[in-house]
Amino acid sequence: MNLVRAELERLSARRFVQLMLVLLVLAFAVTAATTLAGSHKPSVSELNSARAQAAEARRDMEASHQECLARQNGTLPADTDRYFPSDCSEIDPIRQDRLPIPADFLPGVFSFAEQAQPLLYFLIAFLVLFGFLVGASYIGADLTSGGVVNLLLWRPRRVTVLAAKLGTLLGTVLALAVLASVAYLATFWVIGQTAGLPGRLDGDFWSSLGAVHGRGLVLVLLASALGFAIATLGRHTSAALGAFAAYAVVWELGARLVLEIVDARKSDLFMLSSHIGAWLNGGARFYDERLCTGSTGLNCDSFYTISWGSSLLVLLVLAGGLTAAAFAVFRRRDLI
Repeated sequence: MNLVRAELERLSARRFVQLMLVLLVLAFAVTAATTLAGSHKPSVSELNSARAQAAEARRDMEASHQECLARQNGTLPADTDRYFPSDCSEIDPIRQDRLPIPADFLPGVFSFAEQAQPLLYFLIAFLVLFGFLVGASYIGADLTSGGVVNLLLWRPRRVTVLAAKLGTLLGTVLALAVLASVAYLATFWVIGQTAGLPGRLDGDFWSSLGAVHGRGLVLVLLASALGFAIATLGRHTSAALGAFAAYAVVWELGARLVLEIVDARKSDLFMLSSHIGAWLNGGARFYDERLCTGSTGLNCDSFYTISWGSSLLVLLVLAGGLTAAAFAVFRRRDLI
């Protein structure tokens, strides 16, 4: 327990951690202030006009679907000036993810129900970066300065010391992420109530938002462990930063371009960013026209999906494998 308390004090005393906290608060404040300045409480006439436009848009969607069905059945002449898909179910209003709502026709009005999830994605992205950088600098600075050696003189158990550092890091980042996300969403909820629209905050909305939040917290913890592990293997904070930059340039940009040139199928399966998006969104669907190359069938599907389960497995294997390697190397390596 004394070791964990000492590590917690060391982590909170680091200037880089304090700087990242200031940047987190600053980004939070700028986003909230910008949203508040660009929104206003809609008047009764604005609401009535938006409701009428939303109802008209839904009627147009239904009319287009009926025209498509009529032309498909041969009761409506083919109209060369109007495009309809071969499968009318694609424009069936019932099958759409969402229908037009009044908030879509209220420019300059913040709707919490419509904007909460995109805002949460922004916070998760910042927290992922925060966790990765803090995790890398936390162990990297101690390895570079000799702080780990001094700590081992007091507690000469390498695995215990490294586990305490990793556990303290993950616990602190998790607590901070939970507090930041609650304060963040609560602030925008207040903005929606006072200077915008709350929107439809039913059970489906909160369950969907909670699912994204939970998956985001897992992603933050994995990023923190990944930064910690890479810095431990490289014995320096810059090792994690260099690995991140090298992967982004060499693989996400360079390898993606090469895969496009050689006409590789399902190239997104090999990209970590695709699995991050699939995990965060509960699955992802990608288009690849090469899947139907050489196919004579009219019903060939050029889309493929990545499930959240397979994406989580990829992320766990990557973060867990590097963390295990970091512990194995740290246990045997000369630290002086």
